[in-house]
Amino acid sequence: MLYGVYLNTFALSAFEQSYTGMFLTMESKRRKGLSGVLSSLSLLCVVLDLQLDGVLGATHVEIEHHLEMGRKLLAAGQLAEALSHYHSAVEGDSKNYLTYYKRAAVFLAMGKSKSALPDLTRAIQLKPDFLAARLQRGNILLKQGNTEEAREDFRAVLEGAPDQAEARDQLLRTEELEALQEEAHIAHLHGDYQATVSVLDRVLELSPWDPESRELRAECYIQLGEPRKAIQDLTPTTRLRNDNRAAFLKLSMLHYSLGEYQEALNHVRECLRLDQDDKNCFSHYKQVKKLGKQMDSAEELISEQRYQEAMEKYESVMKTEPNIPFYTNKAKERICFCLVKGFGGGGCVLRGPPERPRNVNILRDRAEAYILNQDYEKAVEDYQEAREFDEENQEIREGLDRAQKLLKLSRKRDYYKILGVNRNANKQEIIKAYRKLAQQWHPDNFQSESEKKEAEKKFIDIASAKEVLTDPEMRQKFDAGEDPLDPENQQGGGGGQSWPFEFNPFGSGGNFHFKFHYN
Repeated sequence: MLYGVYLNTFALSAFEQSYTGMFLTMESKRRKGLSGVLSSLSLLCVVLDLQLDGVLGATHVEIEHHLEMGRKLLAAGQLAEALSHYHSAVEGDSKNYLTYYKRAAVFLAMGKSKSALPDLTRAIQLKPDFLAARLQRGNILLKQGNTEEAREDFRAVLEGAPDQAEARDQLLRTEELEALQEEAHIAHLHGDYQATVSVLDRVLELSPWDPESRELRAECYIQLGEPRKAIQDLTPTTRLRNDNRAAFLKLSMLHYSLGEYQEALNHVRECLRLDQDDKNCFSHYKQVKKLGKQMDSAEELISEQRYQEAMEKYESVMKTEPNIPFYTNKAKERICFCLVKGFGGGGCVLRGPPERPRNVNILRDRAEAYILNQDYEKAVEDYQEAREFDEENQEIREGLDRAQKLLKLSRKRDYYKILGVNRNANKQEIIKAYRKLAQQWHPDNFQSESEKKEAEKKFIDIASAKEVLTDPEMRQKFDAGEDPLDPENQQGGGGGQSWPFEFNPFGSGGNFHFKFHYN
């Protein structure tokens, strides 16, 4: 290589000497006319071009080396490295049609048909009768849905090689594709979206890289209420078209309508990356960002058990996006969850829609609200319906089992109902309710023997309820569907109703007197 540079430098020095002599000769013969000067200058330009080409251009050996390395790396599956060598070969010799063709082959192997197309076109320009390049370009154009140009390439191949079977088959596919495209557009024009989709299924088998057909099928899927399938069709069009902001915006809107606001945000940002002044994309971006921030903030508040603030945040969500059912339903579901966790769940039941909800989480939360309101039958109904949606959900199975136990237990003795308190009542509320009822139903307040016996029964139930609900361990058992005072649940069995801890205040003739002390 150094030797070559030395020769080129030597040639350039020789040129400079000859140029000096030439200049002196021209100067001495200046009077012979302007034509002689122009002729000498033309010679100067030719010689200079030859010298610089020798200094800057790649040698034939170097080009062959790059081509050989590209071939070996391509065979080994090292496509990126092979492409680098083919780039160098093209830069070294921009007039070699085979070099462009080989680089196009690497692009195709990498799945970059759009990049391969210009190389094939350049190879055909350099050698119009290069049938292999025409056939390959025709195949790409057919897959892109460009029937007119694909037909020209296949016909050109058949003119040069009438027996070329692939070109003949592809020409028939081109004609089939053209007829199907027309049929799909007619069906769409008449509003027959299902028929359009059926035709486009075959269209896209022939032309999978056709963005127009994918966009049309996506539109039909949207009209048919199948946004997921629309997303699958639109996603590749963002790569098949340059600057496809319309597809990014539509993808963002579809994800947004499904409640996937983070995905929606990602796609609309891609739109703005292509053009930050796009008004439609920017307007949608602000809406998605605002709602996403509200929902994320609400969930963070729930994780911190700040249920009142979380409910307010979800109320804001419903105001920000009142037109998409997903966000309204999600907000109601999470508000219900907050009511169950923080406020006893009564409001959750009142907020429930008149029709049966079709959401496992809503059914679960409403069932828990019914349990807190001691409406066990409805709680069982909600849990049973939730189990139909998700039979493998362990939480739903456990919730149903607990609701059924509580329903069975409530038909015997429900300590919460006895004291008239909610299931999430604290200890102070339980003691307060107990004192009030114990004072009301103390047997000494009644005169007749029958009234005294009835009051005694109620008084024992009231005392039992207070004993169970103020003891954390006993209350936990009762909340799980087990009566800790039921003889059937205790070792040794035995029937009848007993006073807690074997103590009966009315056991010695009924002349026991209670005195109540209030702080």
